[in-house]
Amino acid sequence: MTATTPITQDLVTIPRKLPEGPVNLIGLTRPLLREALLTAGTPEKQVKMRVNQLWQWLYHWGVRDFDSMTNLAKPYRAMLAENFVISLPEVVSKQVSADGTRKYLVRIAGGHEVEVVYIPEADRGTLCISSQVGCTLTCSFCHTGTQKLVRNLTPGEIVGQIMLARDDLDEWPAPGTGTGVDGPRLLSNIVLMGMGEPLYNFEGVRDAMNIAMDGEGIALSRRRITLSTSGVVPEIARAAEEIGCQLAVSFHATTDEVRDKLVPINKRWNIKTLLDTLREYPRLSNSERITFEYVMLKDVNDTDDDARRLVSLIKGIPAKINLIPFNEWPGAPYQRSDWSRIEKFADIIYKAGYASPIRTPRGEDIMAACGQLKSATERARKSRAQIAQETGLS
Repeated sequence: MTATTPITQDLVTIPRKLPEGPVNLIGLTRPLLREALLTAGTPEKQVKMRVNQLWQWLYHWGVRDFDSMTNLAKPYRAMLAENFVISLPEVVSKQVSADGTRKYLVRIAGGHEVEVVYIPEADRGTLCISSQVGCTLTCSFCHTGTQKLVRNLTPGEIVGQIMLARDDLDEWPAPGTGTGVDGPRLLSNIVLMGMGEPLYNFEGVRDAMNIAMDGEGIALSRRRITLSTSGVVPEIARAAEEIGCQLAVSFHATTDEVRDKLVPINKRWNIKTLLDTLREYPRLSNSERITFEYVMLKDVNDTDDDARRLVSLIKGIPAKINLIPFNEWPGAPYQRSDWSRIEKFADIIYKAGYASPIRTPRGEDIMAACGQLKSATERARKSRAQIAQETGLS
């Protein structure tokens, strides 16, 4: 059975024309914010101070109105209002699962939509954000992969997802207080595991995450941000150097034959090439393990032999293996492995010395679980046979 799915869709990247009118401050890095303020007439001697002031208003306090920036003179606030806007993506709808998971349908420029998921836990709150509308890849087990790529998200549209979630959680600090002063953050972790392949939108993701990690704003530690890639080998080392967050790899198979079908990018960079790159990952250490994500598909990749091969393949790599029970979606060509099979698989990995947590499915009732995201306007209800044919499984 030969997979016919393309490795990536054929794309020509065309620079986006910026909209006419005031510039949106959200998503500008510090150097770009400095340049924008100078262009708008801020004196050179003041610009460093103005960047710091604006940064704190936008990303620490979450303020969206220039008139509320009380440490700026009124004439300067008027200049800002004339030249700039503070704009986030629009929340079209919010669904709340029985388990407390929240899924936001978010509209961005051009009327396109992405999905964002907040997962509350006892000791943390994780926000799963998107980096593309649709996806460049066509992983056969992933609902997002059945939606063709529309475009990359801008840095403002990526960091804006974090900000709108903090709005909904009412987690911006009150005047005179610091972030987290009232206890653990409700939004404490970010995972780039939503719609899209983050490393195919490298600059947008990099700039957004550097904004999120800036200590004078949202101030999330790089250890609390995890970027998940399907294996875009040329960008992995660059991600370590320019972003520095934690790395997760969508692995899902122990032979090239199976991974070619599940994760077609494997036909470009196969398992050996990917693992060789991961062994050289600049941040690799026992304290910063690489997470291998492994979706459990019944009678596809869940045998004892698969578990033993997985242990053998990653030997020497500080790692943990997240086992993900497959989350079904309409027309999905796979089934979830039996629970007893998942536990046996996990036990083999655990006894080999690797952490092997089984991810508890969250938000399945609102299609918010891992692999289920797909923007509502693009959610074509294809038949199981159609999807199987498109993914090379028929």
